[in-house]
Amino acid sequence: MPDATPEANPTSQTFSPSALRGKTAVVTGAARGIGRAAAIALAAAGANVAGIDLATTVDPRSGVTPSTPDELTQTGNLVQAKGVQWHQTILDQRDRSAVRRAASEIESAFGKVDILFANAGIQQFHPLLEMTDDDWDITIDTNLTGTANVLRAFAPGMVRHKSGRIIITTSTQGEHGTLNGSAYSSSKFALIGLMKSAALELGKHGITVNCLVPGLIDTPLTRHEERYAQALEKSGKTPTGNVEEDEKAAKEGLTKSSPLRVPWIDPDDIAPTVVFLASEAARMISGASFAVTAGDSANNLA
Repeated sequence: MPDATPEANPTSQTFSPSALRGKTAVVTGAARGIGRAAAIALAAAGANVAGIDLATTVDPRSGVTPSTPDELTQTGNLVQAKGVQWHQTILDQRDRSAVRRAASEIESAFGKVDILFANAGIQQFHPLLEMTDDDWDITIDTNLTGTANVLRAFAPGMVRHKSGRIIITTSTQGEHGTLNGSAYSSSKFALIGLMKSAALELGKHGITVNCLVPGLIDTPLTRHEERYAQALEKSGKTPTGNVEEDEKAAKEGLTKSSPLRVPWIDPDDIAPTVVFLASEAARMISGASFAVTAGDSANNLA
């Protein structure tokens, strides 16, 4: 993994260990990145955690190094080190049957699910007129339909118990257009609509639904040549194809354009927002988006 964001602040370790005691949280995309950081933060606040990840290649054309089963197991070890229980499942969230089986197994193991962090997703960059049909389908099916599959599998249990917290990871690129990222931006825009509609439907059952809006996070999803090239092209520069050179140039450009002067945000700086939205302190918050973008949100209209 390349160097982390400067002055990363691991605040996910600072929550009271009793804030979520007795709760069970499901985290998708838990093998690494935001999912791992959130799983550890939720555990640090006292919640048992069920981690879900595909842990293999989703999109062979994305340029992203896939997560692995060992990384998911490592997340589990870090969660258990907080003194809580861990349950892990490897599945593709596009597979509705697999997601529903996992929901049943997790509810049986823990009694109920109190918190759902629907975080799993993929990213790719292809010009709209050059992408293949599969490029479009795999992004929409994974990010939008896959997330809806997860909500539709776990929300019924929350309805039965008349309580729940659902947090969906969208993206700052779901609030504005993205050069060569039409499929990704479309999927992330749509997740905001999914969140708002679900909040309207599930509120009467004591369930809150909100979105987490990350900026550029220091994870494999944003640290690869395709992403560096996109960042350079956006600023009017030509990628060289040399990963080290393009990374350096992209880092310089992203740092200059960031209001807080950071190129990438550490996942640990995202996790506290997840814990807050999962807690009783956020019981009156639903249908809202919470951005952690190092100031990039200032570029949006609202």
